[in-house]
Amino acid sequence: MGKGDYKLLALDMDGTFLTDDKTVSKENRAAIIAAERAGVKVMFATGRGIQNVQAYIEELKLEAPIITVNGSEVWAAPGKLHSRILLDPAIMSDLHAIAVEYDTWFWAYAVGEIYNKERWVEAIDAHQWLKFGYYYEDESILSAIRAKLEAWDLLEITNSHPLNLELNPKGINKASGVRQVCEMFGFDMSQVIAMGDSLNDISMIREAGLGVAMGNAQDEVKALADVVTVTNEEHGVAKIIETYILS
Repeated sequence: MGKGDYKLLALDMDGTFLTDDKTVSKENRAAIIAAERAGVKVMFATGRGIQNVQAYIEELKLEAPIITVNGSEVWAAPGKLHSRILLDPAIMSDLHAIAVEYDTWFWAYAVGEIYNKERWVEAIDAHQWLKFGYYYEDESILSAIRAKLEAWDLLEITNSHPLNLELNPKGINKASGVRQVCEMFGFDMSQVIAMGDSLNDISMIREAGLGVAMGNAQDEVKALADVVTVTNEEHGVAKIIETYILS
């Protein structure tokens, strides 16, 4: 595609748009402002919950849609929910039981709340659940948990770091979120640039017109991307904007 053909830039946050210390580089900030001026919508597609995205949206004054919790929530604009897909509380109970069995660190997003190993809830049914995650530094344990979850065939299984697992309802991922945003504006997936570094980015990287893996991305992500750029510390987002939107 030539310049002017891309309409939407979908950005993962951690390891992609943000530096390692979770800040926005001046290079990336300038580039997304330039992309928006060039008529391209710039949006976040993140595993974070909306409460962990809000400050960045305000800092950057973005008005575009937002995909949060790996696609379980799609926001038509900041503060305007478009869709929300929940995890079955019975599945949440089972996911929690596995975390206890293997003694992993875990966290979970519910609507309006974040829970984890240090702060959990007894009444699982009383909450609306969006995502569950495990973190464990022993990869063999993570593999065992993953095998167990794959056998259920009920969940979308990804990660946002090589030592974690992230669980969403089956079929819900960043690509399903980006498709919804495309429908809102009448865009085609071929008009999307999607950028990321982890397994939870693969769905949108594969379906986008231009799928970009960061220089610091997991190898599996790099193998499936159309383009591999420089790292998040080297402002890979700005590089892609300069090359494919502005040049």
